[in-house]
Amino acid sequence: MEPQTVKPEPEIVHKKPQVDESTLTHKELLRGPFWHRIPAYRNVTEEQFLDHTWQARHSITKAAKLLEALQGIVSAEFIEDATAGFRAAPMSVRVSPYLLSLIDWSRPYEDPLRTQFIPLASRLLPDHPKLGLDSLAEQADAPVPGLTHRYPDKALFLPLDTCPVYCRFCTRSYAVGIDTDQVDKVPLQVDRDRWRLAFRYIASRPELEDIVVSGGDAYNLRATQVREIGDTLLDIPNVRRMRFATKGPAVMPQKILSDRDWLDALTHVVERGRKMHKEVVLHTHFNHPSEITGITQDAMNVLFERGVLVRNQSVLQRGVNDAADTMRLLIKRMGHVNVHAYYVYIHDLVRGVEDLRTTLGAGLEVEKAIRGSTAGFNTPVFVCDAPGGGGKRDAHSYEHYDRVTGISVYTAPSVKHGRHFCYFDPIDLLPPEGSARWQDPGEHQPMIDAAIAAARHQAR
Repeated sequence: MEPQTVKPEPEIVHKKPQVDESTLTHKELLRGPFWHRIPAYRNVTEEQFLDHTWQARHSITKAAKLLEALQGIVSAEFIEDATAGFRAAPMSVRVSPYLLSLIDWSRPYEDPLRTQFIPLASRLLPDHPKLGLDSLAEQADAPVPGLTHRYPDKALFLPLDTCPVYCRFCTRSYAVGIDTDQVDKVPLQVDRDRWRLAFRYIASRPELEDIVVSGGDAYNLRATQVREIGDTLLDIPNVRRMRFATKGPAVMPQKILSDRDWLDALTHVVERGRKMHKEVVLHTHFNHPSEITGITQDAMNVLFERGVLVRNQSVLQRGVNDAADTMRLLIKRMGHVNVHAYYVYIHDLVRGVEDLRTTLGAGLEVEKAIRGSTAGFNTPVFVCDAPGGGGKRDAHSYEHYDRVTGISVYTAPSVKHGRHFCYFDPIDLLPPEGSARWQDPGEHQPMIDAAIAAARHQAR
């Protein structure tokens, strides 16, 4: 028998240059006792730090306590600046030790995480004159308290008004958290009578198939409440899809690792929904690559093993994630830990955070730059949530955009047919001509009227 000739393996022809693995920074996740960098947490063990009850107990809810934890690692000028910033903020304070430990306190003025959660008076800008407290008109589209029915087949259910951490840029600052010096909140506390009214409304509308359970934050629901809400909605025949919305994985991933009751409750609703051929997923909110650590990966692995799909909704923020390289790293790192990028919102018109907003044009440029850098299902759609209740519109789908006045005009045929909705770029980023016009109140309505007229003309 003649020996068989072994054919050589065909040569691989590389059409692209080899990548230096050290450049794949989306795989580099912070691990180790990084919290020891904060003097107040220097003696905290890993067991303590990974316990969600420890994180919740030690979350800081008063500005003075927050600044006390930073004594010795920031300047007196920074503490004075932050103290004044909190007094001017529409959101109350809540910061987890985990989040506090991720901030680079050697450069607190530039750090993107500090920017999102700790206001500085020196950075605040005047609110845009067309900004309102409930700029998305959620209450106007609420048939019962805490339930917004805007889209034909989807409703937003707000069962509570608290979160594990309070974001400066929260679009729901009209209700979330306790009253502040700037805002008396709309009450949306846990109230089963209010919940029952919302469930009755959902059951009475056969077109409602998709329910978002938000708040506040679903992380702050007790395990029994997660089951109660989930099972009640699954039992409504017309409900086909459900999303539990939470900032939690970005600011306190320890809960997924150590709160077995809450995790089991979420898993129960997901698995029961699957057996009923109904989709139940988790929506979360990462804004910057530094929010994703080894602890995050461990938590996302637990959810992945339990069959829980996680999608992400980011907010485009000036100095946080408005650079293409930062956004690209964010979506790649999320993909690495099995979180699907879903939306990036052009920053809503929110009180007290004009310094965080950037222009629609900047968002369009970032989206153009990142598209194609990873799989399409891990590439977010950039959307503008049209002020006044137009709903989420593809950011590119404006009818007219005047980059001098900063006014973009959208229509929403499937949501509110025949109406025009205007988004407004921050005044400080406009060309001098546009900025000057906004200084004159008599120019405001003519600018808006001209933008809408141009949109109508272009639609012909």
